[in-house]
Amino acid sequence: MSSPFLMKRSLEGLSLGDAFGERFFVRDDVFATAIKLRRVPANPPWRWTDDTAMALSLTETLDKFKAVNSDDFAKRLGERYAKEPARGYGAGAHEVLGHLSRGAPWKPSAQALFEGAGSKGNGAAMRVAPLGAFFSEEPLSTVVEEAFRSASVTHAHAEGQAGAVAIAVAASLIARHEELANIWRHVLARTPPGATRDGLSNASRLGFDVPSTHAAQELGNGSKVLSEDTVPFSLWCALKHLNDYSEALWATVAAGGDRDTTCAIVGGLVGIHQSLPADWLSAREPL
Repeated sequence: MSSPFLMKRSLEGLSLGDAFGERFFVRDDVFATAIKLRRVPANPPWRWTDDTAMALSLTETLDKFKAVNSDDFAKRLGERYAKEPARGYGAGAHEVLGHLSRGAPWKPSAQALFEGAGSKGNGAAMRVAPLGAFFSEEPLSTVVEEAFRSASVTHAHAEGQAGAVAIAVAASLIARHEELANIWRHVLARTPPGATRDGLSNASRLGFDVPSTHAAQELGNGSKVLSEDTVPFSLWCALKHLNDYSEALWATVAAGGDRDTTCAIVGGLVGIHQSLPADWLSAREPL
């Protein structure tokens, strides 16, 4: 069984977080004032980025096949990229998706980055929360398998794949209303060993009595655009503020860094079962 309804909720939360975070790439003094005063971004529509664009492609292929069809997913990624290449894609994504947009096979395209090592960036993790929600009625082994499959289309490196697994498993467990301790336990048990998992282990021990800015100093805030410095902090923020969507995003964006992506991940997780602020949603560019 799958849950298209929860997938859509996660997608809405992800895209709103993405668009919200993107509005905070401003001068340092403007950023500091906006965070201090909790000044909601003005001048809608808030434009979403590549995070949402790739999540849309993923949810479309899940809707059609009820699983990750790698070839179809790659085709959708390439077509969407060709239509709007200026959505904020990183250098590696431009290269891989450029190949896909021209019909190249996805496997050698993903493996071509970094002299064959593949990307260990945060791109596979930032789009995957809706997948975890979609498979929330399936065994976690299915969630892991599908997360790996979704990541592999663009991220051949084990770290990039590990980030996707961690966020997908967390999303699935949030959809099942699991206790926080169980979410950490299952995420750690299923995330492959490596730097991302090490960061998650640190995050699980950090506790929630510290501000997000302190957590970012310990875990990273996505400024390296890597799975290992994005996923642990994002999951920590989501679980700390799991019952309050707007508070989750304010805490996430306050840490700076790759703020559209961290907010997209957090929004995709918290949005699974929390309502989205209506005024924010109306400000977001339509999907």
